[in-house]
Amino acid sequence: MNKRQLVDRMSAESGLTMKQSEKALNGLMDVIHSELSAGGNVSLIGFGVFRVADRKSRMARNPKTGEEMEVKARKIPVFKAGSNLKQAVNSR
Repeated sequence: MNKRQLVDRMSAESGLTMKQSEKALNGLMDVIHSELSAGGNVSLIGFGVFRVADRKSRMARNPKTGEEMEVKARKIPVFKAGSNLKQAVNSR
């Protein structure tokens, strides 16, 4: 499902117009983006948690040249599914 299909489905199930649904989805994504950028997390009870995790630096090899190089430590966004979402996925 892509963003357009998600907006269509949100509109159909909520009774909102397409524009309202798209605005709501964009607002949600903006809030999650800004909260994670600030180092926080977003917890949606029963659905899951969006958070930032630290990835350690490591040595890697360039597949083309075979040269070893260090991949620097960085932060990555992580989503951990909540219990209700896990149950819904596993019940199908």
